[in-house]
Amino acid sequence: MPSALTWPDRLIAAVDQGLRAIAAPPGTSRESPAVATPEAELSADERRSSAALMRVNHAGEIAAQALYHGQSLFARSTETRELLANAAREERDHLAWCAARIEELGGRTSLLTPLWYAGSFGIGVLAGLRADAESLGFVHETERQVEAHLRDHLSRLPQQDAKSAAILSRMAEDELHHGTTASLAGGAELPVLVRSCMRVGGEILRRVALIL
Repeated sequence: MPSALTWPDRLIAAVDQGLRAIAAPPGTSRESPAVATPEAELSADERRSSAALMRVNHAGEIAAQALYHGQSLFARSTETRELLANAAREERDHLAWCAARIEELGGRTSLLTPLWYAGSFGIGVLAGLRADAESLGFVHETERQVEAHLRDHLSRLPQQDAKSAAILSRMAEDELHHGTTASLAGGAELPVLVRSCMRVGGEILRRVALIL
């Protein structure tokens, strides 16, 4: 998001980004990591299992978009806004990759997508209202927890579902990069209570999105 934008401009842009994330077909600036991987023969149960896991990851990417858009509204420095914008662009790629894979598997995205976006946007605004160091610390902790979640999903995918595995592996690499970048940019370590609340919130999203 350009640094010259005023606060009202950024608010309007954030609303537009939210509507696009929820309702518009996700675009991508990078080719899916699964494009060169052949489709394996999966049973009906395996396809349902993979689709459900990818639905959770799609919901997580909706939440990530909302967090970064909310945080960027109140970021103090141009550098922090640019860091958040760059991370959001890569998360948009993740969103597109997950959506495409879900369609290939014959699944669906979460029925609660607007709720995931609205709730996460509010959390992002609260994080952005803090000093940039704390907001960047929030990015670092978010990405650390998301990477761990992706590694767990990689272990739970049907063994032969190499296409979904390729997507999740690339996503995990990107999340690690986002978290490291935020830390190097001055992200402060968050209090234990905040980190614990973030874990609980993430677990609620994962459990509910797995079903809905």
